[in-house]
Amino acid sequence: MSGRSGAGSGVPGASSLVKHGSVLSLLTLGSRVLGLAREMAKASLLGTSALSDAFSVAFMLPNLFRRLFAEGSIAVAFIPTFKEYLIADAGGPGGGKEPGKDDGSIREFLSCIFTFLTFFVSLAVGIGILASPLIIPVFGMEAPGETVLLTRIMFPFLAFISVAALFQGILNSVHIFAPSGLAPILLNLVTIICAYALSPFTENPARAMAVGILIGGFLEAAVQFPFVFKAGYRFFFTGLGRALRNPGTRKVLRLVGPTIIGMAAYQLNDLVSTALAGNAGEGVVSSLQYSLRLQELILGVFAVSIGTVLLPDLAGDAKTGNWPRYNERLVSAMDIIALITIPITFFSLAQGDTLIRLLFAARSFDENSVALTLSAFHFHMPGLFFIALNRILAPAFYAQSDSKSPTLAGIISFAVNMALAAALVGPLRGSGVALALTLASAVNTALLLAFLRKNPSIAIGKALGPALLYTAKLAVFSAAASAPVLFLSPRLLSAFSGRGRLVSYGIPFAINALVFALAGISLLALTRDKQAVAVARALRKIRKR
Repeated sequence: MSGRSGAGSGVPGASSLVKHGSVLSLLTLGSRVLGLAREMAKASLLGTSALSDAFSVAFMLPNLFRRLFAEGSIAVAFIPTFKEYLIADAGGPGGGKEPGKDDGSIREFLSCIFTFLTFFVSLAVGIGILASPLIIPVFGMEAPGETVLLTRIMFPFLAFISVAALFQGILNSVHIFAPSGLAPILLNLVTIICAYALSPFTENPARAMAVGILIGGFLEAAVQFPFVFKAGYRFFFTGLGRALRNPGTRKVLRLVGPTIIGMAAYQLNDLVSTALAGNAGEGVVSSLQYSLRLQELILGVFAVSIGTVLLPDLAGDAKTGNWPRYNERLVSAMDIIALITIPITFFSLAQGDTLIRLLFAARSFDENSVALTLSAFHFHMPGLFFIALNRILAPAFYAQSDSKSPTLAGIISFAVNMALAAALVGPLRGSGVALALTLASAVNTALLLAFLRKNPSIAIGKALGPALLYTAKLAVFSAAASAPVLFLSPRLLSAFSGRGRLVSYGIPFAINALVFALAGISLLALTRDKQAVAVARALRKIRKR
């Protein structure tokens, strides 16, 4: 794991994405499973109570700024810029020279970015802590005082996680993905441990979980630093004026400017939606969070992993003008996303009640909690395909140093989401907020595809028709595979009822998953689906190594 890779190496297409993304996907799977376990611990300790809503809102605020200033903006602006430094240091495209890790311009650039990021997020943390009593009343919380305290405990998480995002950007730029997959595992593991270990010593379990979030954020940064050091990159604190004068920093800021606007619109979706949900009744905020956690489990394992692997390669292809390989990688990623998310969406809709009861129904998570979460889940899951596709399409713009197009798409989809959420939250409560997000995500996808078609070097227009047909085929196959599941499910639940949560719901869910998978794979095999065959071949190659 030396980190010595050039710009955009690797075989394009599905095989490359599966190969490079497999380790990251496995680590991300572990992270998302532990994230789900974290939500299970929260459900068990807090249910959908006012205290659970307080924790959800308090964690959402630093998390929102994390996505806005760290992962969502700095990463997508930093990687293409850093990639240019690596290409230049290697003697240009195809220069054959390994990037020199002690190159002065690279070291200066990293030092300036590190200085600026540290100063900016420290300032944001201070403002967030001081301003939380003014922000929290907007959400109409049942426990505003507790929400303010939890917000203040967790807001420094933003500083730790922002530095972690910078480390991840450095490592991913040189095709080192494992540490960034390991980091969130520590966050979730520490939060779970603190939830149970510290609860007896704190006034309530929410405060114990908040401490765990803070410690976990520090560990996310700490675990990646040795890998950055090992890869040969050194940087230091410098003067803020010097950091701002650095040409690399200025380029990142030019990219970040419109990106922040677009990401702000996207993240404001969460903020305004949570405010609407908070005023819709006790437990609505928490039920939406539990539902989203199930959706994010799938997104994190597949869409985020593929997008993370895809961005450095697309950036390298765009910088070197290798548009055929750029197109092939992008289209393959879109097909793989459809192949994964559409079947999972149909199965999740068919097994939503069983899944929620299996994962969350314990102690404080009662029948009302199940009903609230299920109603949101039914409207969140149809948006899975669009949200996953957006995670693939956005890097296609950032790789070209185009942050304006996704910004415009984000602003328009934000307006759509807010209008729909405000209109639907009254009659549908949490379900209305979830439906608004799904429809707005679809609008965002349509806009991103339309903007991509404007670039004559990108062949997305020619691929769009076949992609729509492929998506329709997968929807038909998934509906057909769901039929035996709908038939078997009530009979299996009846047969295993009354034997404890794990047996009563776990065994029926596992059997139904197996039946659905066999039916779906059989249909793909009968039609000799090319994308499924390509993925299977790539996985076989990985197993042989």
